[in-house]
Amino acid sequence: MTISRKGFLNMAGAAALAFGFGAGPAAAQEVTLTLHQFLPAQANVPKLILDVWADNVEEASDGRIKIDRFASMQLGGRPPELMDQAIDGVADVIWTVVGYTPGRFPQTEVFELPFMMTNARATSRAYWEMFETHMKNSDFKDVEILGTWVHGPGIIHANKEIRTPEDMAGMKVRGGSRLVNSLLEKVGAAPVGMPVPAVPEGLSKGVIDGTTIPWEVTTALKIPELVDNHTEFTGNALYVLTFVLAMNKDRYDGLPEDLRQVIDDNSGLEFSVFAGGVMEDNDAPARAIAQERGNNIVTLTEEEAQAWRAVADPIYAEWVAEMSEKGIDGQALIDEARSLIDQYTE
Repeated sequence: MTISRKGFLNMAGAAALAFGFGAGPAAAQEVTLTLHQFLPAQANVPKLILDVWADNVEEASDGRIKIDRFASMQLGGRPPELMDQAIDGVADVIWTVVGYTPGRFPQTEVFELPFMMTNARATSRAYWEMFETHMKNSDFKDVEILGTWVHGPGIIHANKEIRTPEDMAGMKVRGGSRLVNSLLEKVGAAPVGMPVPAVPEGLSKGVIDGTTIPWEVTTALKIPELVDNHTEFTGNALYVLTFVLAMNKDRYDGLPEDLRQVIDDNSGLEFSVFAGGVMEDNDAPARAIAQERGNNIVTLTEEEAQAWRAVADPIYAEWVAEMSEKGIDGQALIDEARSLIDQYTE
């Protein structure tokens, strides 16, 4: 089951009625939470996902919870520090790319393996289920996770046309995670690590020749104005990144029980599916901007993608071996993730 933004708002509205009438003597209490993230406030994720979540929580709490939103790292630090900010209480709630801290949350990487993802809703649903089963009390034991999701299909945006893995040879390309960087190395590119907000400057100054990001974020970053070539894949995505919405554990545990319930009712599985779906739904409008500019959009067929799959295939065995060193059964995670993604793919 997927959930539209309207459906998510309706669900939150029902929660608002329930808690509005049942708050009792504690209704006068006020809680202010800080929400910190790395994108500009007008970007799709803050505007269409994080603000929706925060508005719904505020409404469902009958005004007892207020969420102050801080975009573009306004509370200080760099994007890779967001998770520690949640753990340490610098911010109450954060949204971040899990891959900004490579290897720290290893089990999430199963969804970042090349050509694993079919669509964002199915993969986000599988991600939440496997989070609850495998990651809640291990990888993420130090925070309260409110949502887990992936974006739409990862795309290559470059200063030249890319059709084959060989076309990537010698290019400096921004990769969003450890596994994306591994993929870039396999095709002969030099991976460059940088958070998303740094990509426009990197492209304009020639620090990088291209970047791997989904369509939806290209609008806020003005990528179609900086490069003229975009390569997308038919079938399973070349790659995706994993995200989490996380809350300081003590802050969550310290809330009154009914306010914790408000947080819970607006988080979890359905919110994760909603968030992943919203990101993927906003790929098409962003793609249209590049198309209207006359940019060169290459859509590889599944047959053409086989050459990329062949190059990427060793990453699976390497990842399983790395997980084994950590005492994790990587192959079992791959099998479970594939099964759940296939089950939920419509």
